[in-house]
Amino acid sequence: MKHPIYEGGTYHVLSEKEIRQIHETTVRVLENVGFEINHIPALEMFEEKGARVDYELNRVYVPREMVSRLIKQAPEEFVFYGRQEGKSITVGGKQVHFGTGGLALYVLDLEREKRPAQLQDVANFARLADRLENLDFFIIPAYPHDINIDTVDINTKYQALLNTGKPVMGGIFNQQGLEDIVKISSIIAGSLEKLQRRPFIGFISSITSPLKLSSDHAEYIMAVARYGLPLATSTAPAAGATAPVTLAGTLVQQNAEALMGVIFTQLVNPGTPVLYSAVPVTMDMRTMSFLMGSIESGLMNAAITQMAHYYRLPCYLTVGTTDSKLPDAQAAHESASTAMLAALAGGNFIHEAFGMLDGAMTASYAQYIIDNDIIGSCLRTLRGIEINEDTLAYDAIARVGPGGNYLSEEHTVRYMRTELYSPRTSERKPYQQWIDAGSKDSWKRAEELAAQLLEEKSEPIIPPEIDAKIRNQFADLVNLEDDYTINWRTGSV
Repeated sequence: MKHPIYEGGTYHVLSEKEIRQIHETTVRVLENVGFEINHIPALEMFEEKGARVDYELNRVYVPREMVSRLIKQAPEEFVFYGRQEGKSITVGGKQVHFGTGGLALYVLDLEREKRPAQLQDVANFARLADRLENLDFFIIPAYPHDINIDTVDINTKYQALLNTGKPVMGGIFNQQGLEDIVKISSIIAGSLEKLQRRPFIGFISSITSPLKLSSDHAEYIMAVARYGLPLATSTAPAAGATAPVTLAGTLVQQNAEALMGVIFTQLVNPGTPVLYSAVPVTMDMRTMSFLMGSIESGLMNAAITQMAHYYRLPCYLTVGTTDSKLPDAQAAHESASTAMLAALAGGNFIHEAFGMLDGAMTASYAQYIIDNDIIGSCLRTLRGIEINEDTLAYDAIARVGPGGNYLSEEHTVRYMRTELYSPRTSERKPYQQWIDAGSKDSWKRAEELAAQLLEEKSEPIIPPEIDAKIRNQFADLVNLEDDYTINWRTGSV
């Protein structure tokens, strides 16, 4: 089954003049303000390729010509492969894909208890992701508190690979973890060369706002780029705290940070599939709280999508996350409004769009299901209205004529399942039927559907013999079935 293609790009929050203004100001920042990179090998590489470097300040000043040249070396698009039919996606252009992310510390489980996330939750979220039709890729959405930090990389990413055939991505916690998961993925692919030709795993390494890259993350970027695997260099400026309070000022800084990730990656290995990576947020200046569900965050994500299109780079965005603590009305309107803006703008790799509450601090099973419906509405919007001789329905109108109805028309049967979108958690029955069925709200219906999907049996995504081979080589891998038994509804041992 071929993966459906949805394209955006019709919504423009910025004019062409404003795009050029942001670009020109960004170039001034990179040339004159500079970027702090606390990693000598990276500084030496920049200097060798034509940048001015101040080794006392660990600061790089990138000239205009170098910025332009290195951006052009990055791929305009790349295929992020699934390991099952119909699950590969093309990232770039104006194609729109939604997925998970967030690395939440807590989980809101199906008993409505908020608790620390565990490794079983990572596996469960991957299983849900594999079964949700509007979700295209899986970024590790929770940080497990029940395993040693030195084994988080291989355990979270391996559980993801075990439980979904969709493209997988995750952050990096240490160099050894990165090397181990590349080796594991190479075993699954058949070799490192086969993995590099058809990558199904990618990585995230963060840039710190404002305008700073740590030694560890510089190393991670260099390592992933040398492998030539998909990479996001996530940067999250907060307007009013770690970026100017004006949205335009935050966009300039965000653009400089996102472009630095692209530039650095292309210095290491030209052609590496790197995402123009942006996570702009705002602050509540009354409480000093970071806000991920604000409409201003949605506007900035739409704007940076335009900037990525201007540079012909695939983009990584963050929308759909809500600051609400529960799957309530606030969660729905914040998720829907920001997701729709990014979709209409043509965002390519839109992460954290599933299940994230409380500013991405909590991952909710029920919210995964609700967000799947919200994203379905976004994708239906992108499909638009198909106009052709058959959909204009002249023959059907002529047959029915004045005073008739279309319920028994073959034309109705032919189109009723594809023309009209049906969210699974929305209540559309008459009021009394809803009462008779238990008066369930969308949160309850989402919980029931999540439980149903998690109970479904499926064939192993990684063959048992390959799984055994990997476990023989990597003793730190946890076997959730053998090592301990967990109630997936509550996380209790």
